[in-house]
Amino acid sequence: MGPAPFRFTPSSPEGFIEGPAFSRPFKLLATVIVGGCAIWLAQLWSAGALGSAKSSGLGWFLAGMALMVWTWFAIMSSRTRLDDKGLHQRWIWDKHMALDDLAFGKMIRIRGLDWLIAPRLYVRTLMGKFAVFYAASPEMLAEFDRLVEELRKARAF
Repeated sequence: MGPAPFRFTPSSPEGFIEGPAFSRPFKLLATVIVGGCAIWLAQLWSAGALGSAKSSGLGWFLAGMALMVWTWFAIMSSRTRLDDKGLHQRWIWDKHMALDDLAFGKMIRIRGLDWLIAPRLYVRTLMGKFAVFYAASPEMLAEFDRLVEELRKARAF
């Protein structure tokens, strides 16, 4: 019952393609923002503008900084992989989407601003589960475009 499983094989000789999820300029921008916030927080604390840890809620500022650093680390280390089984991305939480159950895919990007606004692939399964996968390498973006086109042809009802 239902449509046949979607089959897709990456065009690379290895049978998979893997690359960074975010571009170098995007990573640099994230580093500048997080680093600037850390410096600002340190300056406020050293000037006594935040008071003591017990009286001022310094913990909230440190918690916010910790979240920013965690997200920055995820941006720096995130990688996306596409193989004949599915899409995988190492991120704040690892993401995986099997290819055989895909129903819809769409590339979301602003051409010319790929260096600033990370291109992404939005995919949805036959059951409605969805995920977004980021990619920075031109090879991965070309494979994403090919996957979307083949998926559109396979799922044309």
